[in-house]
Amino acid sequence: MDLRLSDEHRQLKELAHRFTEERIVPHATRWDRDEAIDRDLVPALGEVGFLGLGIDEEYGGSGGDNLAYCLVLEEVARGDSAVRGIISVSLGLVAKTIFKHGTEQQKRQYLPELCTGAKIGCFALTEPGTGSDAGSLSTKAENNQDGWVLNGRKVFITNGTWADVALVFARTGGPGPKGVSAFLVPTDTPGFDAKEIHGKLGMRGQATAEITLDDVRVPEEALLSHEGFKIAMGALAKGRMSVAAGCVGAARGAFEAALKYAKEREQFGKPIAGFQLVQELLADMAVETDAARLLTWRVADLADRGEPFGTEASMAKLYASEAAVRVANNAIQVFGGYGYIDEYPVGKYLRDARVTTLYEGTSQIQKLLIGRALTGINAFV
Repeated sequence: MDLRLSDEHRQLKELAHRFTEERIVPHATRWDRDEAIDRDLVPALGEVGFLGLGIDEEYGGSGGDNLAYCLVLEEVARGDSAVRGIISVSLGLVAKTIFKHGTEQQKRQYLPELCTGAKIGCFALTEPGTGSDAGSLSTKAENNQDGWVLNGRKVFITNGTWADVALVFARTGGPGPKGVSAFLVPTDTPGFDAKEIHGKLGMRGQATAEITLDDVRVPEEALLSHEGFKIAMGALAKGRMSVAAGCVGAARGAFEAALKYAKEREQFGKPIAGFQLVQELLADMAVETDAARLLTWRVADLADRGEPFGTEASMAKLYASEAAVRVANNAIQVFGGYGYIDEYPVGKYLRDARVTTLYEGTSQIQKLLIGRALTGINAFV
């Protein structure tokens, strides 16, 4: 694997760095305290092309490969992981799914505005009673002569109260994964209701919602596929790469803040960076951040070459999410008591990183996926 970045990748990385410094970093603490990101950030993300990465230009996208996507997400998450989540869901889980599986009409209808940020998408899979066991979801879609009628509840849906279109997974057949289909549902459809979830430990600025579908009627053209479970798992496999990239950004942000503070903070007559045990913390943080990045870039490289990457994505997501928690925790240790207040960013990095070990497949689920790939034995049943 060639680790050298092309000129185009370097330029994109620099653009993402400047955007993060100007549009995200100055506001991240306020967004966290207010539990609300400024809504006008979304079209700004679209204007610089971050919401169209990997989508062909004929549909309003900005092109680029998976490595480019990872580079942008790392930089953005260094500023605020909640912003990374907006991109990962609206682009990575919704727009790219439409681009890959949608009809020409669906692509023309949704992709141009999703890529510019004029509209935003949400991925409505998780339910109150089905988290890791997505194949057992209970939301139903019944066919009638006019199209489909959807009923059910979804929870912990990122972008849920902001979204203009929801990629909804609902049961159209018998029990189990094979009975799940995928629908594109405009959120202004009568019967669609989204309520924001407040009081989260981290990702506080992100619009996370509980969604209720009460006799939501959509036309036949809203059906994306009857292979909904397969589509969801495919999207989440690549989504794990984006989560891993965001975790690298969070870890890097925490490490850089701790390194700077350690050089400036003096105790016993010298900077604390001169103490052996502080250097040990910093060294561990640097190694874990780099290791997580390389695991993530391996996934991007495999995907860009058209090779299988599912197991490697699970490895990257598992390691990067757990590493981000460890790195941020060590950063708080370097800061001491000051790390425990939100005047400094390291506490937010820890709170934001913690959820990444839970969503898009918990750490335990990733271990089972890796174990199945290694042994050929399915431990889920």
